[in-house]
Amino acid sequence: MTEQTLVIIKPDGLSRHLVGRIIQRFEDKQLQIAQIKKAMLTQTQLREHYKHLIDQPFFPSLMAYMMEGPVLLLIIEGENAVLQTRKLVGATDPMEAEMGSLRGELGTDKTRNLIHASDSVDTADEEIARFFAN
Repeated sequence: MTEQTLVIIKPDGLSRHLVGRIIQRFEDKQLQIAQIKKAMLTQTQLREHYKHLIDQPFFPSLMAYMMEGPVLLLIIEGENAVLQTRKLVGATDPMEAEMGSLRGELGTDKTRNLIHASDSVDTADEEIARFFAN
C-alpha cells in the first residue's frame, strides 16, 4: 500500500554533511521524496512533536540539540513507506541499531541520532500536518 511518512534529518545530519547519503538510501529503496524543506524548528513545534517526552530528564538537552541548527523535513512516500523507513532508520540508540541501518552506521549516541521517522501511518499524518501545514 502506498503511504506517506515524515522524516526529519536532524541538525547533526546536516552539520556532518550526511544529507546526500541519507536521501540516497531512501531512493535506493524506491521511496520517493514528495516534499522537502529546510527549517529551523521552533520551541513550540518541538514541544508538540516531543510532548510524550516532556517529563523525561533528557528533554531539555533534546530541545537544545534540535534547535542548534536547521533540519531537513521530508515527506517520503511509497509502498509501505512507514515500515520501510523505520527499518532503514534503525533503533533510536545507534548502539542498539542494526548495522546497515542509518543510525547503526552513522549515529553517534541516543540523542544525536541523525534522523526521525514517524512510527505509524496515523503519526505520520499528524506530523506531516504539523510541519507542512503552510
